Amino acid sequence: MPKIVDHEKRKKLIAEATWRVILERGMEGATVRNIAKEAGLSLGALRHYFSTHDDLLVYAMELVKENAINRIVQISKQDLPPKERVLKILLEIVPTNEITMTEAEVWFAFIAHARHKKNVIDANQDGVYLGVERLVHSLENLELLRDGLDIVVETERLYAIVDGLALHAILEPERLDKEKITRVLTLHLQSICKGET
Repeated sequence: MPKIVDHEKRKKLIAEATWRVILERGMEGATVRNIAKEAGLSLGALRHYFSTHDDLLVYAMELVKENAINRIVQISKQDLPPKERVLKILLEIVPTNEITMTEAEVWFAFIAHARHKKNVIDANQDGVYLGVERLVHSLENLELLRDGLDIVVETERLYAIVDGLALHAILEPERLDKEKITRVLTLHLQSICKGET
């Protein structure tokens, strides 16, 4: 009897192998050959799932986004006070543990790589800006923001804080740990929200 292969699971394993190669060797080392070796597959088997290198990279990066979105959806379903929910969601975007650190490192490497392949890959659509915008609007709709704030500017400011914290957490994880990131985000939310967070 032929072996039954779960193709979606196999694709995810290949994507995860791609992440490991990127972390160990950078984007220049993320060749199809190196990825196939890391995944324990032949080149032909890998090509069965991804006909081009770009297809593989796009899938691997979409999986990063999908994983983060799934975690955020789970948080949004929890019965939490709104400001606490916003903080927990922001802590899924900024790398604060091994999983989110891996995803962030891979994503930043991918963005740098994709800048030179704009006709093939659009790395600008990472969803972070839209997610931050939704969070700010949710606080506004719940009348939790301080009066007189410029929503456009506050969205941009929070987006810059999130991206800056993410980059610095990758570059200096010993200096910028989860506790410090949480304090920075909490302080920022206190500065834009009414009352206490």
